[in-house]
Amino acid sequence: MPLTIAQKIIQAHLVSGEMKAGTEISIRIDQTLTQDSTGTMAYLQFEAIGVPRVKTERSVAYIDHNMLQSGFENADDHKFIRTVAYKHGIYLSRPGNGICHQVHLERFGIPGKTLLGSDSHTPTGGGIGMLAIGAGGLDVAVAMGGGAYYLTMPKMVRVELNGKLRPYVSAKDVILEVLRLLSVKGGVGKIVEYAGPGVKTLSVPDRATITNMGAELGATTSIFPSDEVTRAFLKAQGREGDYVPLASDEGAVYDETYTIDLGALEPLAACPHSPDNICTVASLAGKEVQQVCIGSCTNSSFTDMMKVAKILKNSGRTVPPHCSLTISCGSRQVMSMLAENGALADLLKAGARVLECACGPCIGMGQSPESNAVSVRTFNRNFYGRSGTASAQVYLVSPETAAATALNGAFTDPRTLGESVDVAMPERFLIDDSMIVPPASEAEAQNVEVVRGPNIKPFPVNVALPETLSGEVLLTMEDNITTDHIMPSNAKLLPYRSNIPYLSDYCLTPVDAQFPARAKQKGGGFLVAGQNYGQGSSREHAALVPLYLGIKAVLAKSFARIHAANLVNSGILPLVFENEADYSALSLGDELAIENARAQVEAGGRIVVTNRTKGTKINTVLELSDRLRKVILAGGLLNYTREQG
Repeated sequence: MPLTIAQKIIQAHLVSGEMKAGTEISIRIDQTLTQDSTGTMAYLQFEAIGVPRVKTERSVAYIDHNMLQSGFENADDHKFIRTVAYKHGIYLSRPGNGICHQVHLERFGIPGKTLLGSDSHTPTGGGIGMLAIGAGGLDVAVAMGGGAYYLTMPKMVRVELNGKLRPYVSAKDVILEVLRLLSVKGGVGKIVEYAGPGVKTLSVPDRATITNMGAELGATTSIFPSDEVTRAFLKAQGREGDYVPLASDEGAVYDETYTIDLGALEPLAACPHSPDNICTVASLAGKEVQQVCIGSCTNSSFTDMMKVAKILKNSGRTVPPHCSLTISCGSRQVMSMLAENGALADLLKAGARVLECACGPCIGMGQSPESNAVSVRTFNRNFYGRSGTASAQVYLVSPETAAATALNGAFTDPRTLGESVDVAMPERFLIDDSMIVPPASEAEAQNVEVVRGPNIKPFPVNVALPETLSGEVLLTMEDNITTDHIMPSNAKLLPYRSNIPYLSDYCLTPVDAQFPARAKQKGGGFLVAGQNYGQGSSREHAALVPLYLGIKAVLAKSFARIHAANLVNSGILPLVFENEADYSALSLGDELAIENARAQVEAGGRIVVTNRTKGTKINTVLELSDRLRKVILAGGLLNYTREQG
């Protein structure tokens, strides 16, 4: 049977199940990555599993999120990650070495391998032909311990790329067009595969931009072929030996197919407050902008930064006083090369504020815009309040559009700049892995002490599912509630990612400031939500903090993939309304109960929820495999894993 690229990799790594869309499978994981925002919790969970050394081919811990050290908390977390990685066989990418996805693409990614990361933008690795999937930290901890990763076999989507991008139109515009076509929930339960003659016109960094933002589709992952373009990139990184050719078979069957004419695209922008709220840059021309931020794991490659530097240099101008321009290179490799060839000086001369090689403003870690500002960013998310300024209007654009806009302090179609700026891929990148620390040998590891700071608190662990779940409806919410709503992740809160009790006072406060106090007063209860609940980050804190607050189940019209998995991992029931009209019939304060809960979960399928206040029954669906039902019955994945030995 002819196979797609993703099916070939899954087949080669299949541990259990069959490759039939909608059924549960498990796959062997070759590589893992964590970052410091999710990594501390993942390593605490890895320790709890009790495996002395990782069993993957390569596991890497990156420090790239919590970089502002205004107190001891972040520095202590970094020390914990450094020592736990050294002890347990994990490579460490030190602070300043770069953003996990950019560095992994440069130094570790291998076509045809599987990569599981505790960051939702792990699919960036698909740009190099990896099957790269974002997941919660506990799933990554289990994979590091040698366990398989379980998922629902996705449907296959083919995006046919024809033609070639015109000057000043870039890979960012390609993925914004895909988001326009599919929406932020159009990729749920699917793998998006790029094909067609247009693929060979895109560099590996271009491809990585597209697969990175595939996370915003809700897709399981996205992937490109591994071809001569891939080989050239790996050769330039001194890793040609890692090259493996990968392509779909002729006649491979896809569930959906879309066609994009690259030559017909123009510069696009995602408008507030969703990555699929797409318009043309030309339609925004002249709108004043107070901030431009260039970088993030989406658009911080060497070629991205060189295009920006050339545009700024060619203008001979400085960014106007009312507009702030920040630059965040994706890796130390990128920044070093810019420093050596003079492009860094060009950025500075144009008035750019050069930040360290880290996620920074993308996750709200600094550079929050002024009140009511228009902020134009090359990032991947523009959720409400994510920038750290609730009143800001955040737009997502390409580096070319961002540079042109910064020069004028107003939205500018880069095609108005005249002659295009072309940047060739280097034949050889500057290679310096001195900021990557190998782990201790097994013998040395015996004497390594893992250091925990006072801010690192035990994480909550659920109990086995009781016979009856009862409590009040503590909050009702609309569609597209993100993990930024559930567990805000601004610069003030990120240092407390290891402190669930502290974070609990901020859970869902962007929706209702009184929610944490109400949840604690009532001793927990139920949440009610609309479509696509939990879209966005892979942060399992969006499940762990509700668990700490006593949340027993979430009733929603639909769930985002990673968040639904994180809820199950925490032993919280993700229940989907069988009849969406029941969503409107639930009110704040309604007393709900799930009676005979264990028997209902064991039976599978329908879960009946009783509204004791209104005397009604609500039919919901618990869409879980036999194994995941056992996880729920055990009170979460950690309990289940321990039971299974």
